[in-house]
This record gives sequence, structure tokens and C-alpha cells, in this order.
Amino acid sequence: MKVSREQAAKNRAHVVEVAGAQFRRHGFDGIGVADLMQAAGLTHGGFYNNFASKDALAAEAVTQVFAATTQRLRQYAEAAADPYAAMVRFYLSPEHRDSVETGCAIAALSQDAARGSPQLRAAFEAGIAAYLELIVELAGVTRPRAMAIYATMVGALTLARTVSDPALSEAMLTAAADGLLARKDS
Repeated sequence: MKVSREQAAKNRAHVVEVAGAQFRRHGFDGIGVADLMQAAGLTHGGFYNNFASKDALAAEAVTQVFAATTQRLRQYAEAAADPYAAMVRFYLSPEHRDSVETGCAIAALSQDAARGSPQLRAAFEAGIAAYLELIVELAGVTRPRAMAIYATMVGALTLARTVSDPALSEAMLTAAADGLLARKDS
């Protein structure tokens, strides 16, 4: 049965969305094409009608993830009285820590991306640039300071996800947030 162009476009978008969550949950090498397509509720055979390779899907999924998470973070921060503090507290929250599949792609996949293709690394670089622009805007800081803020947030979130002691994990998030909020401009 032939699928309409409209349905094919919807299917493709759905695969990209599902892949973004699955890659963050399992890593790029932790899930194969067949499992990605199964998670999307589609057949494995349809993959190559839409994507040149798993790497091409990964780059597209990461691009979509960055756009969506940056927009979500922007909306959350701009609704608060202190957008910078809201952004920091949201990013360094236990809820974000516990939501690997819907959270920041950098904290979930940066080590995989560092070993990835030029196409994948370019998608990450563009996403990082967008996060930095958002931090500059919300915090009113220079780009170098935004880099330090983002590196601290990603590092703290990554470490908090790594340890098994819940108290230590939460303490890492709190210490990083408190430190960033105490010295935004330094």
C-alpha cells in the first residue's frame, strides 16, 4: 500500500522526534535502526526511503532536539521574573536530571558526538551556539562568560546523572546553581 506524501512527511517527522528521545536515552551506538523504527511504530524497511544513514538521522534528530529544548528553555525563562535564575534552576533541577530522553542533548550525548561524523558534530556545534546565544540574552553576559556558565551547567548535570547517591547528585546540582547565581557577572 502506497503512503501519501503527507503521511510520509508525518512519518519522517515522527521518526526524527522518536530518534531524538531514543538517542538521548541509549546513546547513538546503543540503539540500532531496527529498534528506532520499532519505537516509532514503523517498519525497518521504510528507514532508507527517508534517511541516507543512521548518522544522517542522528544529525537531523539532534538539530530538532536543540531547537525544541532551546525554545522550551526560552519560554520557561522568559515567563519568570528573573529569566537567568529561572534558566539555571530549570537546567540544574532534579526533574531535568531525571529526564534524559527529553532533556539537553549535550549532557546526554556529548561524548558520543565528540566521536561522531562531521555532520553530527556540526549539528552539535550549531546547537551549542544557540544555547550560548540564549544565555547571553537571558543573563546579559558576554559570550565567554556564557561559555563558562554553559560548561558549568552541562558538567554539573552530567555529574549529577552519573552518581548513584541521590543526596550527592542533588548537592551537585544545587552547588552549581548557587555558584552560578552568586556570581553571574564574574
